[in-house]
Amino acid sequence: MVYKETLNLPRTGFPMKGNLALKEPEIQERWDRQGLYKLIMEKTSGMPLFVLHDGPPYANGDIHVGTAYNKILKDIIVKYKTMSGYHCPYVPGWDCHGQPIEHEVTKRLGPDASPGKVELRKKCREYALKFVKRQSEQFQRLGVLGDFDDPYLTLSTHYEATNIEVFAELYSKGLIYRGRKPIHWCTSCVTALAEAEIEYEDKQSNSIYVLFPLAEGFPPATRSGKRASLVIWTTTPWTLPANVAIALHPRLHYAGVDVGEEILVMAHTLVPTVMKELGIENFSVMEEFLGSELEGLKCSHPWSDRDSVIVLADYVTLDQGTGCVHIAPGHGQEDYLTGLAYDLPSPMPVDDLGFFTEEAGIFAGMSLEDANPRIIEDLQVRSLLLASGYVAHQYPHCWRCKKPVVFRATPQWFIALDGNVEEDRTLRDSAIHAIKDVSWIPGWTINRIESMVENRPDWCISRQRAWGVPLPVLYCLECGKELITPDSLEAIRSMIESEGADSWFIREPEEFLPPGTKCEDCGSKRFEKESDILDVWFESGISHLAVLREREELRWPADLYVEGSDQHRGWFQSSLLASIGFMGRPPFRTVVTHGFTVDGEGRKMSKSLGNVIDPREVYGRLGADILRLWTATTDYSSDMPISEEILSRVTEAYRRIRNTIRFMLGNTYDFEEDRNAVPYESMEEIDRWMLSRLQDLVRHVTSHMDRYLYHQAVQSLHLFCTVDMSSLYMDILKDRLYTFPANSDERRSAQTAMSRILRELVVMIAPVLPHTAEEAWMSMWEGSAPVESVHLAAWPEYDENLVDHGLDERWTGIIEVREDVYRKLEEARQDNLLGTSLEALVRIYARGASLELLESFITELPAIFIVSQVKIHDLSEYKEERQDTGDVEVVVERAEGGKCERCWNYAPTVGKDADNPDICERCATALAEE
Repeated sequence: MVYKETLNLPRTGFPMKGNLALKEPEIQERWDRQGLYKLIMEKTSGMPLFVLHDGPPYANGDIHVGTAYNKILKDIIVKYKTMSGYHCPYVPGWDCHGQPIEHEVTKRLGPDASPGKVELRKKCREYALKFVKRQSEQFQRLGVLGDFDDPYLTLSTHYEATNIEVFAELYSKGLIYRGRKPIHWCTSCVTALAEAEIEYEDKQSNSIYVLFPLAEGFPPATRSGKRASLVIWTTTPWTLPANVAIALHPRLHYAGVDVGEEILVMAHTLVPTVMKELGIENFSVMEEFLGSELEGLKCSHPWSDRDSVIVLADYVTLDQGTGCVHIAPGHGQEDYLTGLAYDLPSPMPVDDLGFFTEEAGIFAGMSLEDANPRIIEDLQVRSLLLASGYVAHQYPHCWRCKKPVVFRATPQWFIALDGNVEEDRTLRDSAIHAIKDVSWIPGWTINRIESMVENRPDWCISRQRAWGVPLPVLYCLECGKELITPDSLEAIRSMIESEGADSWFIREPEEFLPPGTKCEDCGSKRFEKESDILDVWFESGISHLAVLREREELRWPADLYVEGSDQHRGWFQSSLLASIGFMGRPPFRTVVTHGFTVDGEGRKMSKSLGNVIDPREVYGRLGADILRLWTATTDYSSDMPISEEILSRVTEAYRRIRNTIRFMLGNTYDFEEDRNAVPYESMEEIDRWMLSRLQDLVRHVTSHMDRYLYHQAVQSLHLFCTVDMSSLYMDILKDRLYTFPANSDERRSAQTAMSRILRELVVMIAPVLPHTAEEAWMSMWEGSAPVESVHLAAWPEYDENLVDHGLDERWTGIIEVREDVYRKLEEARQDNLLGTSLEALVRIYARGASLELLESFITELPAIFIVSQVKIHDLSEYKEERQDTGDVEVVVERAEGGKCERCWNYAPTVGKDADNPDICERCATALAEE
């Protein structure tokens, strides 16, 4: 007899190797045929609504690992919420306007091309839509489900028109104004930049100490008759031509320092440091005085006829420099505010391209980069340069061209953060107040967003580009007066709603303005259009109004926003400010923030370092479920590392989960719930215990998922598969599943437990591993599934009736003894006493509660320890020297009897059955029952 053929060996079409790169597209094709997203929407219709509002990625290239992480994280949330009993429509969106797209299109057109704005916009639209399609396909390849047939696009006419609606409302509240203020300016891209478009990178800059001689007497510093000068330190020599003042702290102590031929004025505390920097060893410190005593005194400007006045400012610190700060109101936010406080002039000798104008005098026509050494050289000639060197520091760079930016005052349109939205509360105050009503995850991120709103300058919303939504402003051709009225704004909004933003660039003002429109100041009816467009952060910031208000399947405000930590100064903030200004409330109830993707060493990914991980290559080689498992296993509260080594570890974790599922599928192939299930009270004890353990898993995983702690949820699932199931339960079950009669109560008990564990485990992994869960679901039911897809199944509920703490206590004790047995078995292998554990007879000597526990398990112990025989003795019978402390002593011997050729256990009964001399009595009985 071929005994192998008499065993109940596993049978399943669920392969050990996932071959995900090939299998996943097949599963996705099945989803498409089913119309799975639509089925989910139909099934959950009427359930409580949960809205995750998608932050729109830029439609300007293929996805990268950061965008893949973000979309997968959102999809995990939506899938979990859906299975948990919510109606979760997911509408993906794309940011289709702005400088990144215009920059790329212009670059592709080449330096000799000079398309008009209408033609350029046409090409930008084509480019954006091309990448909307490509990214959509790539996101769906990651297993993301959503309304990809009808996404929201910022270039849609309705969306564009909503920008005008919001602008009109904010303007009516007095929150939008035109002013000349210093803003980040990219001389390469020739546009203003928002805070969110700035990246801080290391830069080596000039570091110079410059003298500003006092132009009038101040006895504590000038009574000696020597020239007395304030010493300033700067890393931007090119800003000196625009200097109008020097700021001191009113309450800091300053002193004149006699260095022989002249007196240097600086903060008293900084004298030793500055003297060391200047290389001056012989000096004497004169009397001290407060900064406030110098207020209003004048110093000589290096080049201009105007004086540089001494002013006071609390932001002057002793962290670096001299305590005397050079002030150029056109080149810095604090400088600008000081200029307002003292009514200072604000010269701007730098043009849009980063060249000095005639206002810069002898440096006119020079680029800022070329002018720096000339300025330093000229200061040296004028005996105003004390020292010159270099310093490496973090400096703002343009996010697109990666070049250093400048602070430059230009006429721009702003949203006033300190304008009132209520009688007694500003936009800034209202936003900070609203932040406290939002749940921020992780909890510490509330401090980050609060600080950024509290300290940010007014929001510059104008951009000097062509591809975007126009600023809905016209100017009188006769007197230059702005035309911004409710009628003009509504006319523009209506035109864009019906024809799109291109109409602004095609039509003349008289074609869309209401008849009879005229200038309020001079009465002229001739107008020209503003050439600037709205900041794309304004555009994306109104997405909640353009999308959530208008789509009937959604609602305002959103339940959840999920983006990277850079969005505290980007989309989170722009959405919050636009919403507070327009609606008076925040647009979100909860905000989840994740970190940045970095390489395995924590470094930012870059092509130059060769550490870029392309998600398309990963899902084409390993499968999207591997990327998804990596996403779910990383703690998003900090940066998320990824590398080939990390992906290899994730793949190994995936293999363990898959093999656990495969084992259960393979051993329930002949199990039908209605016909074969064993009542709970009749099940084997270990099977009831595992159902109790399953309830612990359901409770923990559900709790983690509810709190957005996905890495902890996956950790619980992985540990259950590897420890509870693979290393323990499945190991113990094999003998019962394979060798007992197929329809025996013992085998059916195991299958009853496994069937439920399998069903609930597959559902719980579905949000993270949707393709693998679907493949298992199809294998599980073989055409008779209760629902067409695992993603239509309900999330398992914690069943208190299956929880048995007494079993937990009993089995915890047995597992502790099992570990002792395994240790002794390994020692026996090392001593060549036995090969496999089935060659062993284990004698356990015990006392007290341990003895009682073991005796209650006497018939199950061989299977639990995976040995052939176990004998229990009272510890008093143990006569050798104790090897262990405690109540248990384990001894391993060779098993008694011969090896059964069917179950491979050793037993004295082998050979006693004349008809089956090669097998044990138990197997002979099993064959007789079949």
